[in-house]
Amino acid sequence: MFVQDGGRFGAQRYGLTPSGAVDSLALAAANGLLGNAPFAAAIEVGPLNSVFTARGGAVRVALTGAMRPAEVAGQTVALNETITLAEGESLNLGVARGGVFGYLAIEGGVQGEPMFGSLAVNARAGLGSPYPRPLQPGDELQARATNSSGERRIDLPTPQDGPIRVVMGPQDDEFGDAKALFLGSEWRISATSDRMGYRLEGPVIKHLHGHNIVSDGTVNGSIQVPGNGQPIVLMPDRGTSGGYPKIATVISADLGRFGQTQAGRGFRFKAVSMAQAQAEYRAMIALLRSLPERVHDANTLVLDIEALQSANVAGCAVNAVDSRTWQDSFTQADTAT
Repeated sequence: MFVQDGGRFGAQRYGLTPSGAVDSLALAAANGLLGNAPFAAAIEVGPLNSVFTARGGAVRVALTGAMRPAEVAGQTVALNETITLAEGESLNLGVARGGVFGYLAIEGGVQGEPMFGSLAVNARAGLGSPYPRPLQPGDELQARATNSSGERRIDLPTPQDGPIRVVMGPQDDEFGDAKALFLGSEWRISATSDRMGYRLEGPVIKHLHGHNIVSDGTVNGSIQVPGNGQPIVLMPDRGTSGGYPKIATVISADLGRFGQTQAGRGFRFKAVSMAQAQAEYRAMIALLRSLPERVHDANTLVLDIEALQSANVAGCAVNAVDSRTWQDSFTQADTAT
């Protein structure tokens, strides 16, 4: 569980990793619900359970990303909606049931001192703010007092399913017939994966000329193949260069969906052209820009179970095959009204 924002940029030539949220759409949606900048810092919650408590007054938050149980004071709360925590109330998050990362945004954003222009945490490098490490029990994040407006909800498109799309290369010529094996096989993400790289489990991808090349630049989604033939998909905490051949690169539009793939779940890759990858990226940017238009008032219905059980919700009974009872029932209902 880390503080993450849109990442730090402009210094990769110095070896400074970008970091930032794994699922940028989920981060932007959580911030959009609260009126924050799209890539303002929020809490990236991993797949395990966690608890957050409001101190010093009411706090408005929003949770997006991986499907998981969430409740406040014994009441279930929905994803993709704002939640106002009163002083002393706790938001309890269960284990993720679909996806990996959740994003808990705070109204006004997480406060901290930017490091190279970002609060994004990279624990290995000791970068990030307000804590350059995973969040721990007892950590406090500063939040501004919430305003009095009602809760809000955001409508997001249904996530795509199907293969993770890649652009082949830049060193796919180092793999010969193994390229067909890479695209034609089912893969699974290893439980040893992390924000630096997702290790894949599947068939061995053999190199034509060995697994060492002159180190060159990497990007989020680069798929390196080390000496054991098991690919590694580089994630936001990756190094900025590497010396393993890269068979393909996950397209930007699919990076968030790939990052939300749970360990052990099977998936496949599909090669697309550069033009297709660029078109999908433009569509993703258009979706990000449309997020403010997708926010609206939340119509939250609170059910009083005890009152519901004691109420006569059936009203007048009718016989479905006797139309005479329909009129009688309506007349009785009108009279009662």
